[in-house]
Amino acid sequence: MFENKKIFILGMGKSGVSVAKLLAPKNNIVITDIKNDNKKEIEILEKLGVSVVITDKQDEIFDDSFDVVIKNPGIKLDHPVVLKANKYNIPIITELEVAYRYLPEVKIIGITGSNGKTTTTTIIYNILKEANLPVHIAGNIGIPLCDMLVNIKDGDILVVEISSHQLVNFDKFKSDIAILTNLSEVHLDHFGTYEKYKNNKLNIFNHQTKDDLAIINKGDSETYNLTKGLVSKKLYFSSQGDADICIKNDYIVYGKDKFKLSDIKLKGMHNYENFMAAILVAKEFDISNDVIMRVLGEFSGVEHRNEFVKNVNGREFYNNSKSTNVFSTITALKSFDNDVILILGGLDRGHSFDDLIPYLKHVYYIVCYGETKERIKNFALKNDIPVIVKDNIEEATIEAYKVSKEGDTVLLSPACASWDQFKSFEERGNKFKEIVKNL
Repeated sequence: MFENKKIFILGMGKSGVSVAKLLAPKNNIVITDIKNDNKKEIEILEKLGVSVVITDKQDEIFDDSFDVVIKNPGIKLDHPVVLKANKYNIPIITELEVAYRYLPEVKIIGITGSNGKTTTTTIIYNILKEANLPVHIAGNIGIPLCDMLVNIKDGDILVVEISSHQLVNFDKFKSDIAILTNLSEVHLDHFGTYEKYKNNKLNIFNHQTKDDLAIINKGDSETYNLTKGLVSKKLYFSSQGDADICIKNDYIVYGKDKFKLSDIKLKGMHNYENFMAAILVAKEFDISNDVIMRVLGEFSGVEHRNEFVKNVNGREFYNNSKSTNVFSTITALKSFDNDVILILGGLDRGHSFDDLIPYLKHVYYIVCYGETKERIKNFALKNDIPVIVKDNIEEATIEAYKVSKEGDTVLLSPACASWDQFKSFEERGNKFKEIVKNL
């Protein structure tokens, strides 16, 4: 619990504002960001007694008088305030860690991984809700846990999506059931090396004992090898071979239980992997196969994840704005076997696009925009794919429509973060959908 503390909140995203509102009544709060034009939000915070400082020199208002720093997860580890806090031995935590300390007696299901987190989180929540269990969903899925505290009571179940950035500053947070969906080389601009990124993912299993459960993707060798030393009970899922739950003869098989793939609405091997992890969780709560299949038979996906938007004169538009790395774009491309016009672009993290090459056989045009547009242009030309360069997502979408033909898929799967032109991937996806619906 936090009381009579001087607290520095770095970043005014959803999580920063949420934790400021929670802690303001009993603490001295300073919250800061480089820019924020939401006057109503600032006014609400100031009425609560929060000192709001908009500046690009945040380190100049930070000193050793603060008791704790609460950092927006996306802020880099070499930020001047982070470096000064480390120098002064001031603890750095995130909103999720703060919320954990205010929770009653609950059961926490934590989900992380390079890809598939949101789908896995959502399907677990839907299954538990369908089974009439007292369940809440929060975390990196876009819902700060601090906002949920008022509705959470003893005995409830929390399904929490946890990003690699949130895992960095974990301290006391513990998941009773922890899931690692998969690993790939992403967020290296934040962590520096793949080894650091992978080891950071292990924090999802912090404080687990032999009485807790770890659910692991056995078919992903990086994930399997990384987690061999865990003390918690382990259950494995795999689409590649035998595991506690796996795919055999067009069925998901768990012991004597079978779930027919053709009865599952959302297709794709990556989705089946997410569903296997969810089924393992469901079985921990003794949920019947009928309930599980009701959800799997109706679940059509998550917004901004290969989301069908509209058919415009025979062209199908899909919104995969959640694709903030190359590997999630690969997953999206695997879903289509017709001609694709691929819209790429966004924040330039310096990452390579070369891993896309084997999956571009159906892509006959790339339209790029944003900070990465010149690097994407060079990548496309190098691989003999026609490319169009535009400044923003609106121009890119309209141009993609112009060069498309009937029967094509126009896919927004940027393979880049959104922060060069948008506050979030959700805002980017919503803008894309608005543009498409106006075509």
